[in-house]
Amino acid sequence: MPTTALPSPEAPTLSARPARHRAGGSPRTPLDDAAALASRHLAGAARRTAAVAGTSGLVVSMLAAPAVAGPSTDQPSLPTVDTTSLTAPTRAALELAPTVSVPADAAWTFDVPAITVVADPPPAPEPEPEPEAEPAPSRSAAREPAPAASIGAPVPASAVGSAVVEIAARYVGTPYVYGGTTPDGFDCSGFTSYVFAQVGITLPRTSSDQRYAGTEVPADQAQPGDLVWSPGHIAIYAGAGTIIDSPQPGSTVQFREMYQSNPVFIRVG
Repeated sequence: MPTTALPSPEAPTLSARPARHRAGGSPRTPLDDAAALASRHLAGAARRTAAVAGTSGLVVSMLAAPAVAGPSTDQPSLPTVDTTSLTAPTRAALELAPTVSVPADAAWTFDVPAITVVADPPPAPEPEPEPEAEPAPSRSAAREPAPAASIGAPVPASAVGSAVVEIAARYVGTPYVYGGTTPDGFDCSGFTSYVFAQVGITLPRTSSDQRYAGTEVPADQAQPGDLVWSPGHIAIYAGAGTIIDSPQPGSTVQFREMYQSNPVFIRVG
């Protein structure tokens, strides 16, 4: 039987086709990549941005992409807007508006009203102090005339040793003068304040204020030199139920019996 020879194995055959290489291109830098990225963003933003000026009626659309940006297929294009019809009324109003021109040598004047300065009127004089109410004379005093007074009357025995009463006695006979505070004439509180000033004690000017110038004492503890207050009048206690005061218009400083039914005795100093 004839024998068929089998082909011997051969080594794999290598292709003689030459290898292909990527064509050389221009070199790229990080600046090229940043420029390409910025172009893509500008292209997208340009197609989505529209500025509307509502007050003038103008619509400005940024629809065109920069020249460096390629066409975008993922964004629909926006229609363009014709602004001619929107700006026509404004243009017509500007053409019809009157033109105002002012010469370069124009002079401006202002009307200044005349001003008259009037001085303030002089201040009104201060009102005089109200007269102090004088005590009503008792019935017995109305029946009996006041004793004649003499300047520098002697101090009653009940007031001997009281410096206030001794000074007050020097002015017996001084006439009553409304608002008087000197030996030329006293009213009731002017007399007491003058007398106490001679011993270094300052009293308020009016009888109502002198009411609170010292300490109130009971009637059974009153001493010569205390003040004796009743509504509208002030006097100096001379002891033994007597006072010295400047009573009322038409009278003089004098010693006399107390007439008050419920006086207030005030110790000063």
